Amino acid sequence: MSANNNQAKPRKLDMLHISIHGLIRGEHMELGRDPDTGGQCLYVLELVKALAKDERIRKVSLLTRKVIDSKLSDDYAQKREILSENSDIIRIEAGPKRYLRKEIVWRYLDAFIDGTLAYLRSEKRVPDVIHAHYADAGYVGRQIAAVLGCPFIFTGHSLGRVKRQRLVEGGVEPVDMEIRYNLAARIEAEELSLDAASIVCTSTQQEVDEQYALYDQHSENRMRVIPPGVDLSRFDGPGDPAMAAAIDAKLTPFFENPSKPPVFTIARADERKNLPGLVRAFSGNKWLRENANLIVIGGNREKLDKLPPPARKVWMELLRTIDDGDLYGSIAYPKTHKAPEVAGLYRWCAERGGVFVNPAFTEPFGLTLLEAAAAGLPLVATQDGGPKDIIADCKNGTLVDPCNDTEMGDAIEAILSDPAKQKKLSETGHREVRINYSWAAHVSSYLEEVFKVLPPVPVVRRSSKRGALVERERWVVMDLLPRTEKEPEELVAKWRNLFDDSQVGFGIATGVSFEEAWEVIERCGMPEPGFVISGLGAEIRYGETGVLDEPWRNQIGTRWNREAVVEAFAEIVCLSPQEEVFQHRFKVSYLMDSKRAIGRLALQRILRKKGISAKVIVTAKAYVDVIPIRSGKDVALRYLQNRWGIDSSRIFYFGTYGNDIAAVRGRNISVLAADADRVLRSLHSRPRLYHAKGKGLEGLFEGLDHFEFLEGTRPPKPDDKPAQSDEDVPAVELHP
Repeated sequence: MSANNNQAKPRKLDMLHISIHGLIRGEHMELGRDPDTGGQCLYVLELVKALAKDERIRKVSLLTRKVIDSKLSDDYAQKREILSENSDIIRIEAGPKRYLRKEIVWRYLDAFIDGTLAYLRSEKRVPDVIHAHYADAGYVGRQIAAVLGCPFIFTGHSLGRVKRQRLVEGGVEPVDMEIRYNLAARIEAEELSLDAASIVCTSTQQEVDEQYALYDQHSENRMRVIPPGVDLSRFDGPGDPAMAAAIDAKLTPFFENPSKPPVFTIARADERKNLPGLVRAFSGNKWLRENANLIVIGGNREKLDKLPPPARKVWMELLRTIDDGDLYGSIAYPKTHKAPEVAGLYRWCAERGGVFVNPAFTEPFGLTLLEAAAAGLPLVATQDGGPKDIIADCKNGTLVDPCNDTEMGDAIEAILSDPAKQKKLSETGHREVRINYSWAAHVSSYLEEVFKVLPPVPVVRRSSKRGALVERERWVVMDLLPRTEKEPEELVAKWRNLFDDSQVGFGIATGVSFEEAWEVIERCGMPEPGFVISGLGAEIRYGETGVLDEPWRNQIGTRWNREAVVEAFAEIVCLSPQEEVFQHRFKVSYLMDSKRAIGRLALQRILRKKGISAKVIVTAKAYVDVIPIRSGKDVALRYLQNRWGIDSSRIFYFGTYGNDIAAVRGRNISVLAADADRVLRSLHSRPRLYHAKGKGLEGLFEGLDHFEFLEGTRPPKPDDKPAQSDEDVPAVELHP
């Protein structure tokens, strides 16, 4: 459905964009500073700025990670950076204060979720749409959207399965790539994001056909190809004379003859960018060596030994290739450049009749190609990904095999050796990029798709009425204990008396129905809960009368198809349906034959390949539950926290079953019983996650004492003891 035509005034949107890693600020982006601060960071920032100018946007924010690091600018430590009257950057605390590479940030994504919900709660803000960029933000954004009940949009930018293919082709050992890149978690996060997304935004059709097609949940009907935008205003007019002089002073000392037309590239010092390949192509072409100069901007560096290992490796290969080709006097590779100089570099090269080259092995996006075209540079680019569409649209260059140095050199020569051709390609690209890739065109296409997935009316801004639920200072939340009758009487009595103090509330989060849960509560003489999350998040009910949380029930059914799940699993020989009492409108439950059992991911893959969005949860290798993509104990608990304003640090979660795993990962205090399911006991300890030595209620009270929870002692910070180095951080395993 498009914008609501029945409204007197056009609907204006409140949007959140999430891009977690890298260094993002409103001006003077440090592009190329490291492998994580590249085109994605600039794209998301410029998209937010462009959206803010559209009359259909009421407010738009870019959420990223807050970084307090003496090695970096204080800009990245600001909680809020204003971009315009209706746009800003919000920085969320998650993990250690220092800057972390993106693979290490994964450990702290649940803290980012809780921090974001706390921020939104403080602002009394419920966005209309959440758009996540890259796998880490996808993991965060889909869960926040599930809690708030708003549409979720995902852009992968670069994909884990594609990266894995490239690493395998490059001879990297599977164990080494997993240690370095944590690809298993990244790929599963991408699958989960594709499960949950109402729209998947891509830059090119190649991404849809060749990259997203590698995923189980490959649903073309939800994919939208929207060509990226570029800030063309930087390339309008003659440019700043002072900047031109500064660029000239930076580059000309490298060259014996600065008047030769330049071959220009700019990219991060990343193996995927294939910068040494361009140097070899130039060096191996006799005409280029005699008639052109080469300019390589490969990020900023002070000293080689201070670069991160991957960037240092690239630069060492670059320098060897330059030396082997004896290119001194024909190549410029300045150590530093500032963001405002980038447009000047393109303009300097265009004024001298140059050509821009993107030699990357894989290029899903291609922002530099758009910038080069806007400045009037013809293109020679990899035949992978985005460049295919860009050169087809702008008609201003040639595609080449990035692994064929000779082909690349010949293509560059063919343009530079024919001034008339160079001029025509320059003029054509300069014109067509403004027609096809302006931010105004991008935003128009983007918002047209967004309005199609919006609910007919905005998400209700819920009030937080004071009541028994929110008056409790602290909450103990747990599943029904498996052997309550066998617990020592003195511990059961202590447990019942625990909640006589009106400051401590009791909540249940279980897989059984509300009716069955209440029968167990009464039969075992358990404390009366203030709320019951039943059916693994299928329902939330309050008090003894079981008042149903209607908004929660209304929002968890997004893209849920119970009949499709039943049909998909009907022929799985290791599964048999549980009794009707264990079934629910929002839950399908099975028993699994341990002798013929298959893993959770295998079951999840069966649903994804059929285009079914749902979560598969396996408990004790015997019980299988399938629930809506927006359901789950963890999502329901966060929903309660958000709706009633309960600080996550004031929730004590006692984990015993495998389906508790997602609920113990956030900022709440979590304790795992000694007799908990193996999947829980395999979790790594952290400041707010404690492995009790006692079983059952003994473990619960041990955990309460460990955290001094009943005394209201200030909880430990989530990251009191961060890893001393990246290598100390354990791999992350994701569960739905």
